[in-house]
Amino acid sequence: MEETKEVVVKHILLAKFKDEIPPDRIEELIKGYANLVNKIEPMKSFHWGEDVSQENLHQGFTHLFESTFETVEGVAEYVARPVHVEFAGTFLPALEKFVVFDYKPTTVPL
Repeated sequence: MEETKEVVVKHILLAKFKDEIPPDRIEELIKGYANLVNKIEPMKSFHWGEDVSQENLHQGFTHLFESTFETVEGVAEYVARPVHVEFAGTFLPALEKFVVFDYKPTTVPL
């Protein structure tokens, strides 16, 4: 019997919050984003962080948000869910700029 390998899709959001958004509001928005993993079944995990690079190549982006899904269809379901749409309506206006990128991680054989 042939085993099927679990497909994993990463949903990445690079963001820069508007300068006028206070730190406590940013924290509140991040907690709301993290809580989506409890509300949207296809979303398997959530991680985030702030840029700490010494190379200064971030092009002004300050935060990275990473969500994990098992399938591309799971990402599409997540994006269309009303709870996500509602959250995006409050999160995105707080951003000066953002980029979204979905990908399937690949390991290069050595």
